[in-house]
Amino acid sequence: MHMQSQEVTALLLKAQKIAKEVIAPKVDSSDEEIRWPEEAIRTLQKEGFGGLVVPTLYGGSGCGVLTLAKVCEILGQECASTAICFGMHCVGSSVIAANPTEAQQTNFLTPICNGEHITTLSLSEAGTGSSFYLPQTDMKAITDDEYCINGSKTFVTNGQHADSYVVSVVTNTTDAPVGLFSCAIVSSDSEGVAWGAEWDGMGMRGNSSRTMDLHDVRVPKSNLLGRQGDQIWYMFNVVMPYFLMAMAGTYLGIASRALEEAKKHLSRRYHTHTGSSLAQNSVLQHRLGSLWASFEAARQLTYHAAASFDAGEPDALIALMSAKVQVSDTVVNIVNEAMTLCGGIGYRKGSRLHMLLRDARAAPLMAPTSDVMRVWIGRALLGQPLLSD
Repeated sequence: MHMQSQEVTALLLKAQKIAKEVIAPKVDSSDEEIRWPEEAIRTLQKEGFGGLVVPTLYGGSGCGVLTLAKVCEILGQECASTAICFGMHCVGSSVIAANPTEAQQTNFLTPICNGEHITTLSLSEAGTGSSFYLPQTDMKAITDDEYCINGSKTFVTNGQHADSYVVSVVTNTTDAPVGLFSCAIVSSDSEGVAWGAEWDGMGMRGNSSRTMDLHDVRVPKSNLLGRQGDQIWYMFNVVMPYFLMAMAGTYLGIASRALEEAKKHLSRRYHTHTGSSLAQNSVLQHRLGSLWASFEAARQLTYHAAASFDAGEPDALIALMSAKVQVSDTVVNIVNEAMTLCGGIGYRKGSRLHMLLRDARAAPLMAPTSDVMRVWIGRALLGQPLLSD
């Protein structure tokens, strides 16, 4: 059961209020001090966003990926790090909520929906790169009630700040079929979990994207999501849709803010020798109009793709992948062109476009990368297996 349209509208208005009043004042310090946006995340939890994508059956809001994309877009207009941190919490929540046991409902979903628990994904590894569906982290049963996990994860968003981590593992031999892996929930206080150095990236500097080392980490068997080896279903029916729309929404937010920065600059700058505004220059009008059209095309493709998935349409995944790729290309181009329109003022360190350009550049390289996604789109259109390599 999904929220009614008026309820979604109210939710989006609340997100805008939080973005303006709580997130915006902290964006510079989060970027400069490499600070995880705790106040923003806690406010979102307090205001009922923790269970945004968790079904109402388990106490959540029951929103689909369209609402997730729109919320991340709103947050991303003010702070991309906050948007991606919240988005990854929602992706992790969606995985836990896809087929939960009673214990998982009690231990994870209830506190998530009550605003008391942050979760996130822990899938990437240094040795497999963008092939995140090929984990090498090992999980073995050591008792009738416990598993033992050994391995290392990279680029874990919300690293050392989340209360739980959805970790991908292998439990089979090396000749297992491609994509045959499992996911288990690892609590933050588990013995044997160690964290690498703090994230110090070029952009997205507040997202705490860190290395997670797991050494003989024991987890109860009740923390296994689904059955062993069936995570390929989770990957393409849950992880991918929610991840792609959280990312697309975040980068739409960046692109939207870049357009606003360009509009403001062109409107307030005048040539002293003529007295004319830059907004009156036909070449600049043409360039801004072209940027707006490309932004709106990517935005509407994203909204269409998300609505298609929420409606259960069969080709929704192709649309979702295409939207993420289109947004990735668009946001980099728009921020780059907006900086050109703003000239030296936009290029200087400390300008808003300086931050937006650094944040936007992550879009095409976040796994699955744009190149990988384009191959998958082509395979899907031709009826070929996505993971045929």
